[in-house]
Amino acid sequence: MRYPPLSAATYREHRARYRQAMEKGGLAIFHSNDIMPTSADGTMPFKQASDIFYLSGIDQEETILLLFPDAMDPKDREILFVRETSELIAIWEGAKFSQKEASELSGIPTVLWTSSYEATIKRLVPQCEHLYLNSNEHLRQGNEVETREERKNKELRAQFPLHSVKRSAPIMHRIRSRKTKEEVAQIQRAINITGKAFERVCGFVKPGVKEYEIEAEITHEFIRNGSRGHAYTPIIGSGYNACVLHYITNDMVCNDGEVILMDFGCEYGGYASDLTRSIPVNGRFTKRQKDVYNAVHRVQQEATQLLRPGTLLADYHKEVGRIMESELIGLGLLDKNDVAKQDPEKPLYKKYFMHGTSHFLGLDVHDVGLWNEMIQPDMVFTVEPGIYIREEKLGIRLENNILVTRDKPIDLFKDIPVEADAVEEMMASKGKKVMA
Repeated sequence: MRYPPLSAATYREHRARYRQAMEKGGLAIFHSNDIMPTSADGTMPFKQASDIFYLSGIDQEETILLLFPDAMDPKDREILFVRETSELIAIWEGAKFSQKEASELSGIPTVLWTSSYEATIKRLVPQCEHLYLNSNEHLRQGNEVETREERKNKELRAQFPLHSVKRSAPIMHRIRSRKTKEEVAQIQRAINITGKAFERVCGFVKPGVKEYEIEAEITHEFIRNGSRGHAYTPIIGSGYNACVLHYITNDMVCNDGEVILMDFGCEYGGYASDLTRSIPVNGRFTKRQKDVYNAVHRVQQEATQLLRPGTLLADYHKEVGRIMESELIGLGLLDKNDVAKQDPEKPLYKKYFMHGTSHFLGLDVHDVGLWNEMIQPDMVFTVEPGIYIREEKLGIRLENNILVTRDKPIDLFKDIPVEADAVEEMMASKGKKVMA
């Protein structure tokens, strides 16, 4: 494998967390993602569904997981189905999991071929009281393509229309939001590789390079360190492009005197990292650029310290907004008298800082979590304030990944330079090595 998986003990712990939230007589079913087509006979790279990966560690298509704690036969209380392999499949596609390998990785004793799923369901559903079906209930989801899970859910509800159906998503959002030690370690590995990529581009960037050339340098560093690539589509925006929040074209020239906003993170072992840095193309910030940069950095530092257990995320974001408001007044972008008279529902700082400060991070870069509940220890968040001054063609965003603990927050990117002077120093030192 390209990466070390989590231990079977961790996957057993994940499933135990899920089972504890089930009602008596519940049978939960989780499906893998489809392999998505492109055109002709092409397909996209396979990306496993995060929930079944979280519960089993199996990163393979046509995988199904059943959790039935109250099954009469102990062998039926956890069943993993994996795609049956063959010599022909091995020749054309490569090796697939054997039943023994899948059992050892997941910690599930009963592993069957996926072809046995239908017969098993017909046998077990009559024993259960409730069917726990999974779905994508992420706040930002807007899928136009039906997933394998949605398709199979429809089939199951048509087959057993009189069974009570319950939602797995709220359970998964709660248990996935609090990371185990092994999960944090895997996120840290992704972060460490992302840090190496940042160091690499600090020595590569100079006036005249293309944004996509910078993206290529990042991708190279990810792959050579065992990552499968980007956790999300990277943003490499120089000059005005840095003011476009989801700019992903990455095809313009980086000009002398501009600042490049780079938002990227590698995926490692299924887990995401998420870094943003804003660096001067020529290696030195102007006074105005540094003033804006330092303002964003101060907001980032204060926002990090606000990520404490018992805080509601909505209140956290409002407080960060007030901190940003003060910085924008100091930069001359807002007038304090206008701020005093503003509509609280339409704060003026939104003109220059129009997005949220933090989101959950984990198996997905915008990971699942319950936004209406208090922050708890073992959650991982991004902290990513930004100031975007379109009339000055200047966008600055800084982003680190933070582990919430019972004591103070832990910055998982603490070893990656973020202060303006440190960034300039790194660009100067790395640039000399590249020229040498």
